[in-house]
Amino acid sequence: MSNPDTNLVATCGLYRGDCHGYTGAIADLARDLRKELRHYKYDKFAKAIPFKAFKNYDECYETLGAMVKFRCKKACHGGGGPPFCKIRKCCELKDFDGCWQCDEIQDCDKLEFLDPVHNDAHMKNLQKIKKVGLEKWINGKRFW
Repeated sequence: MSNPDTNLVATCGLYRGDCHGYTGAIADLARDLRKELRHYKYDKFAKAIPFKAFKNYDECYETLGAMVKFRCKKACHGGGGPPFCKIRKCCELKDFDGCWQCDEIQDCDKLEFLDPVHNDAHMKNLQKIKKVGLEKWINGKRFW
């Protein structure tokens, strides 16, 4: 991304401009694949061809449908992201723009739900933002 936008920095330190939900990249690919599968009547093909994996075709098609719906057109500060986000709610209560303004991020259990997908990317970003500031961080290396 050539011109990163500070408004797309989530309270957790992730950059929404890098997120597949925000860019719609996966949703668009899933939509297009579903369209092609319908065009080629792949549901009938999957039933006719004796490949073991094709027995899961319906579930696969349904999963692609869920991927199509996974879009987030707003950034964290604009009301986007998951409505259940404890991180955003915590920052709002503390009147913080993000967790990088908090002295408790190393021990914060609210950030743990990001670990399965992002590993420690959000923590690396938060530490870097805390060290160099948001403006310098956003134009440097970001983890996701």
